Amino acid sequence: MLITFSCPAYADITMFGDIAIQLLKYMGHSGQVPGALMAEDVPQALQLLQAAVEADKPLQPSQQSSNEDDDEPEISISHRALPLIELLIAADKQKCNVMWNS
Repeated sequence: MLITFSCPAYADITMFGDIAIQLLKYMGHSGQVPGALMAEDVPQALQLLQAAVEADKPLQPSQQSSNEDDDEPEISISHRALPLIELLIAADKQKCNVMWNS
């Protein structure tokens, strides 16, 4: 499943469902799809997401890939969250709602 985040202040962002739901939960949401944030709730969601991503950073280097044959590095949650953080920053600046759906 793919989930698309959108707001008038930024280009749409599409993510894999499992990552998107994890990020929604970091933002203090239930992870329900579809869903939305009202403009006045965006700053708090942004703050929660940034704090959760920052708290998750020390765990990333110590994690080992379970598949030793996989030559590609694992993408950290902080890298995956960056586009959504940028969308939330833009939405906060322009005071607009954020929506997501599959």
